[in-house]
Amino acid sequence: MAEAVVRYLRDGRLDGEHAPALALEGSLQCCSLAAGAMLHVTAALASQAAAGKAQARGLVVVAFDRSPEVYLEFMRRRGLDANALNRCVRILDCYTDPLGWKQKFQNQQHQENSTKQFSTNKENITVLRNVKDVNKMMYSITELGGGFEGEGKMYFSIAVDSISSLLRHASVPSVSGLLSNLRSHEQVSSIFWLIHSDLHEPKVPRAFECLSTMVACVEPALVDPVCVESPGSMSTLEQNYSKAKFIVRLKRRNGRVKHFYEDLYVEGNDVKFDSAHVSTEVNQSLVPKVQFNLELSEKERTDRANVVLPFEHQGKGEPIQIYDGRRSLPEGQRDPNLAPALVDEIAPKSGTAKGEIHYVRDSDDEQPDSDEDPDDDLDI
Repeated sequence: MAEAVVRYLRDGRLDGEHAPALALEGSLQCCSLAAGAMLHVTAALASQAAAGKAQARGLVVVAFDRSPEVYLEFMRRRGLDANALNRCVRILDCYTDPLGWKQKFQNQQHQENSTKQFSTNKENITVLRNVKDVNKMMYSITELGGGFEGEGKMYFSIAVDSISSLLRHASVPSVSGLLSNLRSHEQVSSIFWLIHSDLHEPKVPRAFECLSTMVACVEPALVDPVCVESPGSMSTLEQNYSKAKFIVRLKRRNGRVKHFYEDLYVEGNDVKFDSAHVSTEVNQSLVPKVQFNLELSEKERTDRANVVLPFEHQGKGEPIQIYDGRRSLPEGQRDPNLAPALVDEIAPKSGTAKGEIHYVRDSDDEQPDSDEDPDDDLDI
């Protein structure tokens, strides 16, 4: 199902809507797998853009936790050559010198460029030297995204790795405002970011979940800290570093929310996804914990099926009698409690009983079939 997330980001935005956003959450117990999942989505979306299958013409990676060479090398292993990387990938390097300290200790030859907050070292790598300035970061991202070549309206996607590192230099309102402004930018096709949820207060990850249309959580495969280790077997900590659960909550455009999860594991220098057998663990967590049973027993189901509904014909071979508000009697039978005089009045002995309606007008001035309103004096 990780491919479904990539397709959702690949399809991009519709006119009049904000760009789709993915919040990828990890924890310290499986931080390497969360980083691997981030690299997987980044490389997959870049491959789709290079092949011309995505709405975006390119991908802008805002790198905080890893060197830009890590992203480029991972994409090369995924089949992207140097031409595709230079054409469809731009990296805003916030890892090398995030506060500009290294530049201050350079020689006089490089000090003449110290007034610049960012400088370009390579063709597709731009170094940002002041990550505290969120407005300048917004300008740098949009400037890099507008540099992709192509015909028609230009779109680009954004990957932020990670929000947790950015929050060390900026406040939550400023970072959330940055993501919100990027989502509403007319050229942004999609955006996704990584956040380590256990490094922050619970309200911080929830605040960024509100800005996203998808939430992917990388959780440990084994959460029980007490386990019996047999000789030759891996411990719980070792298994959590090699395997995890990739749980996705996806909100569709029609408002329907879909839950699914896969197994995420490490294979060599790459990460792999394996479909889980049954998604019962996710469904069970959705059932509210109440003090009464929400399920019916077999006896309760049988009793409910045997309940006779009103006006329901049971098909016993008897004539269907529709209840009209009075007690019905079989045809030809009279009520014994009815007085004889009333019986003769209802059914005359002549056997040719007829029903008549007598209408008496209130006055002679009233015209037959008059359409005049009898209550014309009322102001209704």
